[in-house]
Amino acid sequence: MKPNSPSRYTHGHERSTLASHSTRTAVNSAAYLLPRLKSGMHILDIGCGPGTITLDLAALVAPGQVVGLENAEAPLLAARAEAAARSDTTTVFQIGDALKLPFENESFDVVHAHQVLQHLTDPVTALREMIRVCKPGGWIAARDADYAAMSWYPELPELERWRQTYRAVARANGAEPDAGRRLRAWAHAVGIANPQITASVWSYADTETCRWLGNGQADRCAGEIFSQQAREQGLGAADIAGIVDAWRKWGGDPDAWFCMPHGELLAQIPRCLRQARAQ
Repeated sequence: MKPNSPSRYTHGHERSTLASHSTRTAVNSAAYLLPRLKSGMHILDIGCGPGTITLDLAALVAPGQVVGLENAEAPLLAARAEAAARSDTTTVFQIGDALKLPFENESFDVVHAHQVLQHLTDPVTALREMIRVCKPGGWIAARDADYAAMSWYPELPELERWRQTYRAVARANGAEPDAGRRLRAWAHAVGIANPQITASVWSYADTETCRWLGNGQADRCAGEIFSQQAREQGLGAADIAGIVDAWRKWGGDPDAWFCMPHGELLAQIPRCLRQARAQ
């Protein structure tokens, strides 16, 4: 895809994907940002999905205003339902494009994106937009996975086939599946001289969470969105079925272990980056 063209979201918004994303919290997905939050802050959460992280952030900065942004309606419906379940009547969820944010310059104290840059055709433009809408002295924060660095046991060959297929699919969509290791380079590309770069992992090493991950990934791989994109990469029905079965087998193994590394970018916006906003 050409830069700035609409991104094809590799995961899609099937029920199994939204169910997986609904387990994300501010604690397990944005711990590196939490010490910077203060009551009354105005936050933009880009790629908010079903809104669980967004609503956690809203609770932490109340009575501040939080906006969750998505480029499709399906996850926003889930987010609004979650807000209603939490009796949150102030958080706003709306449609928007990460490559052209629908907000004025210097609108937010914090601009946050969890596992978003890895799906975009032009993550540098997205970061530049995050800077543009962030107030001087405010913070931008991004956390992204790194598929090439994921590891697991038992080392089933079908799961390696899944990884290879996912990475090929993502790149065919103009995305970068190994985004975590590139966050520092992307920050430098938009003029952030000294970004705070850290890493953290999601790990799965008990019966309940391994079974949840295995069955969840199996459902996602069996779904039409992954299956269609896998077929575009040359996989047949038997190949896809093998990946689905392997995820369920892995999830039921008493020795199962999975590690998903993430890179994290945190940067305070100085006034000298006004030039970057204007580009």
